[in-house]
Amino acid sequence: MLQNRVQLSGVNTFKLAVLTTEEMKELFLRVKKGDSGAREALVRGNLRLVLSILQRFKNRGEPLDDLFQVGCIGLLKAIDNFQLEHGVNFSTYAVPMIIGEIKRYLRDNNSIHISRSIKSLSHRVLQTREKLLKENHREPQISEIAAVLEMTTEEVVFAFNAALEPLSLYDPVFYDSTDPVCVMDLISDQSDSTEKWLENIALQEALERLEPREKLIIEARFFEGKTQVEIARKVGISQAQVSRIEKAALEMIRRHYKQEPSQEQKQDEKSEKQ
Repeated sequence: MLQNRVQLSGVNTFKLAVLTTEEMKELFLRVKKGDSGAREALVRGNLRLVLSILQRFKNRGEPLDDLFQVGCIGLLKAIDNFQLEHGVNFSTYAVPMIIGEIKRYLRDNNSIHISRSIKSLSHRVLQTREKLLKENHREPQISEIAAVLEMTTEEVVFAFNAALEPLSLYDPVFYDSTDPVCVMDLISDQSDSTEKWLENIALQEALERLEPREKLIIEARFFEGKTQVEIARKVGISQAQVSRIEKAALEMIRRHYKQEPSQEQKQDEKSEKQ
């Protein structure tokens, strides 16, 4: 059967155990007493948690087997450091540790190479930010971090950005009742958008309505970047004439976009009413 062949790192993902709250509590008590078998049972009983987290990273170009193993390292760390007396659900404690382990792996194996000195600087910036946040109970300003580290604000921003993980176009932004909505679903293609296409058509239609000299002046001014003086020399008229023609042509184009009647049409309508 298909389910018997779906494996990650040799683990059949369709035959993973699911532990109840009571079973988890009992196993943690046994782990505290040094029972290695209980630790193994906790690992196997929480592999589904690792699998659910992997969905966030499945389009990063890394083999899922590798990410699964890294996630299991995070799970082991969570099991070894979890304290029952804190009264927190294990999943609440484990999820950030597993995600953090996977993110560190992706950052260290990123194709974008960041020098060791920049990584060290980023670490100092993040540490200073956390320190100021705890002291002042608010998000510190860049200038405050820069003052503590004796750096410029530009250096702080650069170091902070270097610590950020690159965002994948396939990262889910949120899930609805069907498929997840990814970053790429929220990015429009400005070079081929319907709005821009329609605007180009409207502009072309407006230009076609111009007289030949008006069209020449508008194209030279706004498509070729020429000055009114340069156009005047080319056409053989004064700069003042170019300005008047340009103004009238732009007014016509504006009316075409807004579908407004011209002054002559307004006058005709007024005469008809009288």
